[in-house]
Amino acid sequence: MLVTFVVLLAAAFAMGQTYTSGTGLTGDDILGAHNNGGRGCAGCHAPHSGAMGNGGNAINGQVFNDPSSGANALFGQDVTPLFGQTLTFGLDGNGGHGYVEVLPSQAAAYTTNTEELRGIMMCLACHDGAIAKGQMMTGQSWEQVNHLLPAGVYGTGKIPTLLGNDSGNGNTSGYGNDHPVGTTSTLGALRLVSANGGKNTDDLLVTVTNGAISNIVPQSARYVAFSANYGYPAIAGSAWSWGFALPEGVSDPAQAFMTCTTCHNQHVMYIYQAPRGKQTGSKIAGGQYPTYFFVNAPYNPGAGNSDPTKAASTTQFCRQCHVGEANEAYGVNNVQTQF
Repeated sequence: MLVTFVVLLAAAFAMGQTYTSGTGLTGDDILGAHNNGGRGCAGCHAPHSGAMGNGGNAINGQVFNDPSSGANALFGQDVTPLFGQTLTFGLDGNGGHGYVEVLPSQAAAYTTNTEELRGIMMCLACHDGAIAKGQMMTGQSWEQVNHLLPAGVYGTGKIPTLLGNDSGNGNTSGYGNDHPVGTTSTLGALRLVSANGGKNTDDLLVTVTNGAISNIVPQSARYVAFSANYGYPAIAGSAWSWGFALPEGVSDPAQAFMTCTTCHNQHVMYIYQAPRGKQTGSKIAGGQYPTYFFVNAPYNPGAGNSDPTKAASTTQFCRQCHVGEANEAYGVNNVQTQF
């Protein structure tokens, strides 16, 4: 009887937890790989002297070559090699133009183009494998190295963590097989918001106040239904910003653009929890959900897709921007999400 009681108690405790499946890392530090091998937060945010406080630019041994280093978010990696670079993302393989992002100059990055600095360049300072190569990255998924991925879901090949590191075979840019980010990867290009914004036929209603996004809510019938079955976590963003950012001086919501931090929350590796006050009316407005690869959304390949009446959270994640491929775009509104 005692054994039975203990088993039932354990089961009741497990049922009471909001996060019980997925990675199995519920007792691990949420920062995961971004603990930087023990350096901790200072690996990205050097409290003194910017990149010089972290040893400078590893690619060429220079101790310090950005006089504004550390002036934004105390960022402690050297972004100097990225200033003014042109990156072409998402080539279609048959000569298509792709999505071209011209990274800002040093002066613009710290004044008018801070969203690109914080949302793209700071990420590439470590995750770039072509220009800023040479930082502390090993180039392989930390979760894979530590055997934390769901068994049988991924192959044995190394899952890369460096972008732009695989040019060749027609992918001349190196970034041609990487998801677009930057000022041409916009809500308008996704056709979620019209050129002048605010039409009642738009999928999203984006409110702009004083030159910044102040609210985003589902508007079309298909997007309202999709949100009720999953949500729009990448678009809603984090507690400190919306997932899409407006260029400096622009008030047209259609020009809101995607950054690396649209899809990723660099501070939480394996748990998603909707920011307070966002995701109203969505499936994921409350509770915690498993995720992988710092994805800023419920994203759990380990949950599988064993129930034909539910869509995998990994599929739903992509559909929040590519809603034309969602069940709800075809009038199928009763398919829930398998988290």
